Amino acid sequence: MRYPPISFLRPISIPFIASFVILFLGCLTANISLCLPIIPSSLETLSVDGHFSFHGIEHAARDFGNRYQFLPQAVLHPKSVSDIATTIKHVWQMGPGSELTVAARGHGHSLQGQAQAHQGVVINMESLQGTEMQVYTGNFPYVDVSGGELWINILHESLKYGLAPKSWTDYLHLTVGGTLSNAGISGQAFRHGPQISNVHWLEVVTGKGEVINCSKKQHGDLFHSVLGGLGQFGIITRARISLEPAPKMVKWIRVLYSDFSTFARDQEYLISAENTFDYIEGFVIINRTGLLNNWRSSFNPQDPVQASQFESDGKILFCLELTKNFKVDNTNINQEVESLLSQLSYIPSTLFLSEVPYIDFLDRVHVSEVKLRSKGLWEVPHPWLNLLVPKSKIHNFAKEVFGKILKDTSNGPILIYPVNKSK
Repeated sequence: MRYPPISFLRPISIPFIASFVILFLGCLTANISLCLPIIPSSLETLSVDGHFSFHGIEHAARDFGNRYQFLPQAVLHPKSVSDIATTIKHVWQMGPGSELTVAARGHGHSLQGQAQAHQGVVINMESLQGTEMQVYTGNFPYVDVSGGELWINILHESLKYGLAPKSWTDYLHLTVGGTLSNAGISGQAFRHGPQISNVHWLEVVTGKGEVINCSKKQHGDLFHSVLGGLGQFGIITRARISLEPAPKMVKWIRVLYSDFSTFARDQEYLISAENTFDYIEGFVIINRTGLLNNWRSSFNPQDPVQASQFESDGKILFCLELTKNFKVDNTNINQEVESLLSQLSYIPSTLFLSEVPYIDFLDRVHVSEVKLRSKGLWEVPHPWLNLLVPKSKIHNFAKEVFGKILKDTSNGPILIYPVNKSK
């Protein structure tokens, strides 16, 4: 078992039985470069269906990481794939002497300026217009979407047909091309793999400005390079994504552990069990009663009296987060959840449950985003680190990092994703 990191994925062979993705989020300083560029006249005269912006483009010099700010020379707002191909082909023909670079920008959720192009061209993928989103039902359902489409819109559209993509990211207000260029991982990846494992076909604009359709069987090298390729092998302009029947509701569960070994053992057990939860994730709580109370407010404690008496004793805690999908008429769901939970060794008084619509669970981070934006905290620097840690090393890692390095002053979430190596 292994965890493909969100920010980097390559097909490698590793001899480990299991591994853990550890995701850190903190705060650092920013590198800023906002010097005024010289606009190349050739871009101004380039014939495209959309348009170029050469002024008022400071927004393209920012991303979610908010640590790097590199001002481009121009922003392309494409109306068609040919606009992207024409622009990239033009830059290619200018040759390396122009030092003009190109970056595709979706929702700007890159972390170290990957969606920026210093004195280059940024392509605003959300402007891309093409064939409308099309959902295909049947034995093997899928959806064809633009690379600039947001996952939240795909969810809304596919749910009209009782379907939904199999694998997600925790945050859905991101573009298809953006997450497929990274990997796309969340608590479903242990079963379905990351989002890039659930793609049938891609339309890609290469670095020479060629528009190529690719899949496992057609231009397979390009297909596998672009998926998880961090935008270095082409720009994804359209994708065909696998769908599955969508549940109506989910049982959403959180339990706490004070011992990492017990926490990790239960995660490993759950992702290897034949009958298990549908979403399995975890995160670290750094001795913050306020944080505990915050997530408790949305959940019902199994035993309110015991829950109210729970004290962290200043310990670092590990939260196991789980969901079980179900249909409204499933009268056995409570027994199924209780049976699964009975196999785990969490702190009994910390069992908290909630029952929510499937769409509300998947879009849960957006609720936090709205709150953070209202407080001006969404735009603060967000350095981000993803680690692929094998099962054989995870306990030493936890002992040194969680046990010795983390302090009460540490900021940002630390997420732990369990994923089967076969996925």
